Amino acid sequence: MLRFGEIETERSGSMVVYRDSFPPESADLFLAYTGMETDLIFNKGVELQGFASYPLMETAEGRELLKGYLKDLIALGSETDTGVILESPTWVANRDRGAVIGYSPNELKRLNQDAIAMMAALRAESDHAPTVISANIGPREDAYAPEAQMSPEEAEHYHTEQLSVLAETDVDVISGYTLAYPSEAIGIVRAARRFGLPVVIAFTVETDGRLPTGASLQEAISQVDDATDSYVAYFMINCAHPEHFSSVLENAPWMQRIKGIIANASRCSHAELDEAEELDDGNPTELGRQLSDIRRRFPHIQVLGGCCGTDMRHMKEIATAARGN
Repeated sequence: MLRFGEIETERSGSMVVYRDSFPPESADLFLAYTGMETDLIFNKGVELQGFASYPLMETAEGRELLKGYLKDLIALGSETDTGVILESPTWVANRDRGAVIGYSPNELKRLNQDAIAMMAALRAESDHAPTVISANIGPREDAYAPEAQMSPEEAEHYHTEQLSVLAETDVDVISGYTLAYPSEAIGIVRAARRFGLPVVIAFTVETDGRLPTGASLQEAISQVDDATDSYVAYFMINCAHPEHFSSVLENAPWMQRIKGIIANASRCSHAELDEAEELDDGNPTELGRQLSDIRRRFPHIQVLGGCCGTDMRHMKEIATAARGN
């Protein structure tokens, strides 16, 4: 694995498709799905230590489970004439969170790269376009309640390790999901830029529409853009129910930077979700309608999808409702 300060960008047999033209202009709507972990745990009875799905890459059965979600999303994209953004199972495949469940840096490097290779192979087998490969990376600590906030410099140093590994793959874009404070996002963006990787930043919000650390979406987006020369391709909101944030969305310049909503099925707060022993899968039809209504208010939003508590029922309702606009 590369040490901080080292950059390696050459890839043998590269099949990168959209890295130099992200986001693709060949679709007006993209679907993205990040609800796999809750579906695996609550609906399929799969134990995920540390909420990590990447260990499933270690077995043939686990890889088939992961492929199933990717294939289902590609099929839905074809059915509804939408682009798809495939999210890798690498959200917590970083050094600190990997160590908690017994993974070394070398093992994490292999699994990060194997996950992208699996996705690239599935894309090559499909004739659906556009199909984007996103390397999904998450925060260093608990997304809902980080114990400490890194400086942008610390965050860049930390996330460079995982991004250096992903830069060697066929990934199209880095997607930083469920981020709780701007300085970590700044570090991720700076690290992605060093490797010439497009990057998307998805902030999570509480029931009041503010980040867990109290910043407003406008403040967080402005801080990241100011510190990175607006390098982010676009921002998203994820891991929150539409009712938690729809009231803070407004027709203002900062809102033009938000182009994606990846929503929870449940109206529960993050604290309530952490304590939940049963899955709250909400109402798929209602969720689809709510996201469609947001897109009607803000037509520049191009990426819709489901996060915690969602499955392909929700994704189909989201796609169908959005296409009905």
